[in-house]
Amino acid sequence: MGCGVTKGSEFHKRYDKDGNIILVKISAIRAAVLIQRWYRQYVARMEMRRRYAWNIFQSIEYAGQQDQIKLYNFLGYLVDNFTPSSTERNLISHIFRENEVCRDVEWERYFDYRNIEVPEIYSGPRLTFPLDADQVADLVEAFRNKQQLHSHYVLQLLVETWKLLRVLPNINRVSTCHSKEITICGDLHGQLEDLILIFYKNGMPSLEKPYVFNGDFVDRGKDSIEILLILFAFLLVYPGEVHLNRGNHEDHIINLRYGFTKEVLGKYKMHGKRILKLLQKIFSWLPLATVIDQKVLIVHGGISDTTDLALVARVDRHRYVSALRPPKKRFSYSVRSSMDSEVDEDMMGSKYNILNRRRASLTYFRPFPSRESFQHRSLQDFSATVARTMEEEMEIRRRQAALTYPGYSLSCRHLSTSTSTESDSNSVDTFENINNEWKQILDLLWSDPMMPNGCIPNEVRGGGCYWGPNVTEEFLNKHNLQLIIRSHECKQDGYEFCHNRKVLTIFSASNYYEVGSNRGAFIRLGPDLMPFFIQYQANSMTREMSVRQSVRRTEHSALKVLREQLFAHKSDLLSAFQEYDKKNTGLISLNDWGSAVGQVLHLDLPWRMLRSQLITTTTDDMLDYNNWFRNLAIKEPSCEHIEQTLLETLYRHRSTLETIFRIVDTDNSGVISFEDFCQTWKLLSVYLKMEISEEAINDLVVSTDTNKDGIIDIDEFMESFRLVDRNMLERGKSLFMRRSEEQDGPPEEQPQHTKRPEGGLLVPPQ
Repeated sequence: MGCGVTKGSEFHKRYDKDGNIILVKISAIRAAVLIQRWYRQYVARMEMRRRYAWNIFQSIEYAGQQDQIKLYNFLGYLVDNFTPSSTERNLISHIFRENEVCRDVEWERYFDYRNIEVPEIYSGPRLTFPLDADQVADLVEAFRNKQQLHSHYVLQLLVETWKLLRVLPNINRVSTCHSKEITICGDLHGQLEDLILIFYKNGMPSLEKPYVFNGDFVDRGKDSIEILLILFAFLLVYPGEVHLNRGNHEDHIINLRYGFTKEVLGKYKMHGKRILKLLQKIFSWLPLATVIDQKVLIVHGGISDTTDLALVARVDRHRYVSALRPPKKRFSYSVRSSMDSEVDEDMMGSKYNILNRRRASLTYFRPFPSRESFQHRSLQDFSATVARTMEEEMEIRRRQAALTYPGYSLSCRHLSTSTSTESDSNSVDTFENINNEWKQILDLLWSDPMMPNGCIPNEVRGGGCYWGPNVTEEFLNKHNLQLIIRSHECKQDGYEFCHNRKVLTIFSASNYYEVGSNRGAFIRLGPDLMPFFIQYQANSMTREMSVRQSVRRTEHSALKVLREQLFAHKSDLLSAFQEYDKKNTGLISLNDWGSAVGQVLHLDLPWRMLRSQLITTTTDDMLDYNNWFRNLAIKEPSCEHIEQTLLETLYRHRSTLETIFRIVDTDNSGVISFEDFCQTWKLLSVYLKMEISEEAINDLVVSTDTNKDGIIDIDEFMESFRLVDRNMLERGKSLFMRRSEEQDGPPEEQPQHTKRPEGGLLVPPQ
């Protein structure tokens, strides 16, 4: 009757676990299939959006590192080829004196902390040496509560750390037989929340809980100095259980660009210069690698096809204060003069005295037959010599090495004609040995793995190499190892295997690019040498976000960075658009837009997919590119009269310009004079091989010096030139106006909560 089922009904026969027949309607199966298909498409779209956002962040990050290395090489060339009396050389030579070797007793006198008094009203942590575990735990708690350690204790702790590091080998040897597990942490990048969370989950370092921290403790995050002080304090308490490897960011040249120098000078205004100088020494003494049970190599970056651990174990690592440039041999009189200069400069505090002393100091011997030919050399006539081939550069380096040895007469300061051929040959051999050592260190700190076989220069970062699975296999067989653990690259899950699971990347800075962009992770390694991973995200906001919200937030931040890049390349993009717009209509097709943007920015991105995010209005699939530029970003009102070319240069090379400012600011005051400001732009113009008129620079000076005091605050200058997303700004204004209209009571009775629009930059208050 009514409960019967006809043969033609759409039912599918299934059986339960007891063998009973279950009738399932076919439409329900189809619905389930459709839902499953939709979900898979949704996951695929989320993954694609995540990947291109990740690609945007990573491409721009690596391009910045490449720019920093190019800038440092350029400034090094200036120092090598300009006379000591030239103005340009005076401004930048001090960053290259770090490779000099001085007597430790002289440096200890310079870093003496005993004359720094700690006032009674100081309420922060106090340290007594030798340290114990309780004091370090109190220090961690103080930093968690945003307290700051007094500069007296900072210098004292750093001096003790420096003394300890000087007796450690280049390669730490660790065994798991004395403990059950060893904890390995990757990049922290100044994110104190991550370090505290690691200690919460895993416990603080102790005799029973050894740690290996694999470099990149500083830069990018806001608590780099606190992380260093915590790690150094644990190192002093447990020197046999805490092991620190050097990373590529433990380098004072990289710190100029990525925030650590600015952080230290901001937190320790009076003694920041001495703290930074001591940290340069400490960074150079950090071990380069750690080996566990003779089977697992832990190194920050990676290896190359020439990496030799026997050679790494023998190098004088402290000579490489910056891994970006091999050290030069100095004469004893130059070393002493430079040491006195460093101490006297800090004590005198006068920029006039600093410049005069630098003019009188001959740190680098000129390897050219006649010095007079360089006496009147300036940046204007130098630009033609910047583009030099590698062969020419190597030949000059060989000549420099050959001329820097005993044939030099200290009294007469000219070459001795009696220099023997044998001496020249030994000098060249020594130079080649130094460069071989330097390449070993550079590869350890900067290299990345790649999927294809082989070993090629890492042109994306600008330093180190890319090495393939065959190089890993040969290296492991040669040194009787079974696994390489490295860091240096941000990974979405905090870790990643490659090369047949023989290379493992570990990254401990969660939310690195944006909140929700990635997890952090650390490794526990037991006697079986099988890694166990613990993942986390330090920011509490990430626990409240869905996958979609997390991807959307990361995507918006990436698009904001990309819009800045598009606006900074406006002139090049305009020329590329006009190539497609032969009739000068001001319109191009969307396909032509994607092609032009890809050609100019050289970023491997799905521009077709990004069109909907970057282009808001079109007419019949045609883009008005002039209007697109106007909607893309706006300038500060105070910048409107500045030459467009200069403005674009500022936006495009913002980080490079700020780095040069930090270098020119020799007294670390945060301000520079008009003269130094103009000289900075001249350096930048030669570096970029472009003409920047003095009139344009003067206009920039006038617009920047708002209080007319004759000096320029670096932070205020860089903050004055930010790109603002016009669409986000208008959206924020509309939202604010709508909320204001909805308020019934007076403004003072209604508490207002303003929220920063996602993906946009706010205009600073006028």
